[in-house]
Amino acid sequence: MSNRVAITGMGIISSIGMDLEENLNSLKNSRHGISKIEHIDTKLKDKILVGEIKKTNQELESILKLPQKNSWSRTSMIGTIAALEAINNAGIDVKSDSDIGFINATTVGGMDMTERYFYDFIDNPENRRYIQSHDAGNNTHNICDYIGLNGFVTTISTACSSAANAIMLGARMISSGRLDKVIVGGTDALSKFTMNGFNTLMILSDTYNTPFDENRKGLNLGEGAAYLVLESEKSYKKRNKQPIAFVSGYANANDAFHQTASSEDGEGAFLAMKKAFEVAELTPKDIDYINVHGTATPNNDLSEGRAIINIYKDSEKVPEFSSTKPFTGHTLAAAASIEAVFSIFALREGLIFPNLNFKDKMKEFDLTPVAELGHKEVNTILSNSFGFGGNCSSLIFTKSH
Repeated sequence: MSNRVAITGMGIISSIGMDLEENLNSLKNSRHGISKIEHIDTKLKDKILVGEIKKTNQELESILKLPQKNSWSRTSMIGTIAALEAINNAGIDVKSDSDIGFINATTVGGMDMTERYFYDFIDNPENRRYIQSHDAGNNTHNICDYIGLNGFVTTISTACSSAANAIMLGARMISSGRLDKVIVGGTDALSKFTMNGFNTLMILSDTYNTPFDENRKGLNLGEGAAYLVLESEKSYKKRNKQPIAFVSGYANANDAFHQTASSEDGEGAFLAMKKAFEVAELTPKDIDYINVHGTATPNNDLSEGRAIINIYKDSEKVPEFSSTKPFTGHTLAAAASIEAVFSIFALREGLIFPNLNFKDKMKEFDLTPVAELGHKEVNTILSNSFGFGGNCSSLIFTKSH
C-alpha cells in the first residue's frame, strides 16, 4: 500500500461492556451479554435471547447530558458514546481539526424511536419531531454535531457488512491521500422492526447462538457501536502517536445470489477474502487467526466455512478461528467495527477469543473453532463480515511492532 493506514484510537459499547476495558475483561473471562429482552415491549420478549445493553434510554441521555426534550434515537446515543471514547483514545482534537472525516454505518437508524410513535404522528404534532431520527444519516449528523466534527461526513448502509465497508472506505481515503484522519465504524440499536424481520426469516434462536456447530439454530440479535480512528503515517508521526495496529487489507465482493442468503459455495466470501489478501500483499498462510462472521445460521456458517476451505485449499491448513457473536449477539451494521476492536485486542494481548457454546463439529466439513481462550503471538488477523444481498467484506489487521 502506498500509504500505511494506522489505527490510532478506538471506542466501543456493547452488551458485554460500556467501554474498551469492560469489553476486554468480558472477553478474557468468557462473560457473554446474551439475555432476555428488558428494554423493548415486544411479543418476542420471552421467546428469543438478545445482546442488549443494560442501560435505559434515560440513562444514556444522562450519560451524554442531553436536554430533556430531544429526538435522539438509541442508535445515536450509543454511537456517540463509542465515538467519544475513540476520539479520546486517539488523543485527537476534533473541533480544531477540520481535516478529520467521519464514515458511519447503520442499518437500523432511528427506527427504535420512530416505531414507538408511529401511530401517533398524525394525531399528535408534538411527536412529529421524532420522524427526522428515522433516516440512516440522522444519527451520523447527531454524532458529528455532538463531538463538533466539521470535515468529510458520510453514511454507509450495506446490511451486516456496513461497518466493514466504512472501515474500507476510510482506509482507501487515507491510502489515497484524501484524508489524514478519519473516524470509521458503525452503530445499531435493537428495535421491534429488526427483531420481527429476522423472526419472519426464521433465523433467530430461542437459546444461546452456537456458530459452526452442527446443531446451530440461528442468531441472537444484539446492539452496540464501535469506532476506529484511522490515520496516515505522516499524520501520526507528526504528532508522535504510536499506532495501535494497521489496516493492511480490505475488499468487498458480491455473489448476487439471493436477497438474504449467501451462496452455498461461498463465492462472495471467497472473492472478498482473496482480494483482501491481494491488497495487503499477503497470503492465507500469513494469517494467525480468523475472526469469522459466524452468525450461527445454517446458511451462513456452511457458506463461510466452504469459502474458507476454498481459500486454504485444505481444511487442515485453516488457522485458528472463532466467532465472537456468542458474546455480543449479531449487532448488524456495528458488527464489523465491534469485531475490529476485538481483533485489535487479540493482536495487542496475544489472545484468541473462544467460540462460546460450541459442542459438535458440522458434518459438511472438518472445521473446529477455538472453544477456549487461547494465548499465542498474533500478528495478522482476517475479519469477515457478510451482509444481506450478498454484500461480503473482509478486513486484514496487522500488529504494530
